[in-house]
Amino acid sequence: MDQITTNPIVIGIDAGGTMTDTILVDQDGHFKIGKSATTPKNEAEGFLASAEDAADAWGVSLEQLFSGVNVVLYSGTGMLNTLLSRTGRRLGLITTKGLEDMILMGRGLQAWADYSYADRLHAVTHAHPEPLVPRRRTHGVTERIDQFGDVILPLYEHEVAAAARKLIADKVEAICIMSIFSHVNPVHEKRIAEICREEIAKAGADILVYASHEVRPVIREQSRLNSVLIEAYATSRGRRQLKGIEDVSKKYGFKYGVQTLLSFGGLTSINHPRLHETMISGPIGGILGAAYVGKLIGNDSLICSDMGGTSFDMGVITRGQTRIENEPLMDRFKLNVPTLHLDTIGAGAGMILKVDPLTRKVSLGPESAGSDPGPICFAKGGTEPTIADCDAILGRLNPHYFLGGKVVLQVEKARIAFEEKCSRLLGVGVEEAAEGMIDMLEADANNALRRVISGQGIHPSEFTLLSYGGSGPLHLAGCSRGIGFKDIITFQFAAAFSAFGCTTADFMRRHSVSTQHDIGARASDDELLAFGKKVTAVWDDLTKAAVDEMIEDGHAREKIKTVPFLMMRYTGQLEDVEVMAPLPALQSADDMRRVIDEFEAVYAKVNHRVSRYGEAGFSITELGLIATADKVKPVLLKRPLGKSDPSSAHKGVREAYIGGRWHKANLYEMDVLQPGHEVIGPAIIEHPATTLVVHPQDCVHVDEWTLLHYTHA
Repeated sequence: MDQITTNPIVIGIDAGGTMTDTILVDQDGHFKIGKSATTPKNEAEGFLASAEDAADAWGVSLEQLFSGVNVVLYSGTGMLNTLLSRTGRRLGLITTKGLEDMILMGRGLQAWADYSYADRLHAVTHAHPEPLVPRRRTHGVTERIDQFGDVILPLYEHEVAAAARKLIADKVEAICIMSIFSHVNPVHEKRIAEICREEIAKAGADILVYASHEVRPVIREQSRLNSVLIEAYATSRGRRQLKGIEDVSKKYGFKYGVQTLLSFGGLTSINHPRLHETMISGPIGGILGAAYVGKLIGNDSLICSDMGGTSFDMGVITRGQTRIENEPLMDRFKLNVPTLHLDTIGAGAGMILKVDPLTRKVSLGPESAGSDPGPICFAKGGTEPTIADCDAILGRLNPHYFLGGKVVLQVEKARIAFEEKCSRLLGVGVEEAAEGMIDMLEADANNALRRVISGQGIHPSEFTLLSYGGSGPLHLAGCSRGIGFKDIITFQFAAAFSAFGCTTADFMRRHSVSTQHDIGARASDDELLAFGKKVTAVWDDLTKAAVDEMIEDGHAREKIKTVPFLMMRYTGQLEDVEVMAPLPALQSADDMRRVIDEFEAVYAKVNHRVSRYGEAGFSITELGLIATADKVKPVLLKRPLGKSDPSSAHKGVREAYIGGRWHKANLYEMDVLQPGHEVIGPAIIEHPATTLVVHPQDCVHVDEWTLLHYTHA
């Protein structure tokens, strides 16, 4: 790679379930990556080890690194782990009388989420998600506001005070408030919060108060309730983890505050008041990075696939449009958090393999060995065979070059355990069984990709597949075979691609409120003008709120850009489409028509041109505002194509089992491959952080951006 003489100014970190990846970026866009095992109990340890690995690659000390950077951005899993392990705060809830059982009732969709097809058929195996607030700590109070925001029943303040005193006596750590239709008129929620704080002060207690209209002032009370509960329940531990990372950064000389990634694709301070919006930040970075690469290669229809140790995450960009999901599912909770849409299956190199000794049925996961104890070949205490062990047994992983040689893989130990627990029970040879396990994993991923594509309404030949994650290149051939992609691309920095994507993001705030404006297909000019005035008034309020937050975070007013948006649908439909407004304000009927035209154009891109249905009229269900401020981004360097002979990157030969037999596979150093080089399989292209397996007769071509294009024979 090119010699780098300047110091990095951005550190991007992506802490996954198994590995923590770091990318360093300098002013000119040069970058280096580092990698270390994730440390869930104290994420700062894995953060520091990964940053040190990247600093070594750059040739600087940790002190030089942190004292010279302007941005440290971190995306991790701390808050999600808190939710999964149910180790959050002790909560109480005050809600509208009559809604006390809302948590226990839930929604049908979330109650059955994450269940296999077999378990959905057999309801005897079904269990509701464990409630974050038990019924005895849920109190209803008399009040009612209708859907138009009018007060129907006044708030009975004595009931609120009594409920607050009971929760204080019950030693809760946070009180959540959710009243019906507070997203239209929050007056009762505000008063309930005031009374709670008064009672907390009288008792001398240390209890936080969360109101749903402050966390997510949008329609669908069940999702709004889940959002406020999870903000109160899970973010305290997440803030501690992020604060620990900021403290470590400052210990080594970092002068500013650490940033984290929002689920809808922007950077924000770790002091963000709605930190639950960052709970699934890691995989989002990959979609941002894919959009960046798509512009380079001139293709705006992309499938992003991220395979690590635990999961296989897929995102779709269709004709330049990235789908925003307003109600994502998180650990069987429906949340009101705008999120770049992802599909996920349990498929990764850390998947634990099981063979039933009676039926000889093979199961992949859903458990993963994670980073601790990890696969057997890591020799850190793991005792259950995994896909990574199979890769090591078959010679696809270099036992002396994992993490650049920092971990020596114990192949024989993995082989003995795999033979005992898998291949002997199946009655086949070790190699045949190991490759069969890998084939099953890759078939699952291949089928998942086909399902995702089939829902887009366009042919696979229009899509470019981007494969990344530490295990993505390792299993790329099997995952992508037979689908018919326009192109298949992976990266020298595949292991840190999500971290790379994080560094392509700008600082961002996103504010939105629910609304209900139905526009007839033949609305008059006066009606359209009235709609436009209402929409503009809401945008003005949201602009002030978002800009004030960004100024408070230290961004100069003149550097903040704002773009309003609308969530729209054809009247009667159930799904919204996000539309970026073509104008900052709507001051005429024609301005409103431009918005409608923009909606129809976006709808046709996401779905299909023939699916437009303007005769039904249009509905605006949410209005929002995105405020952004620029930051430095990595730059991929374009270099002229050279000779196709890759011998300068050749580093030997190793026996590898591919396609049912052993091959003498040529070994190449991934970072030494240059634009123009072509590698014909069987071959293994190695990097300290990942491995690309090239099957016999398949080809890998390096383009002018040093992207690796995989072609099936």
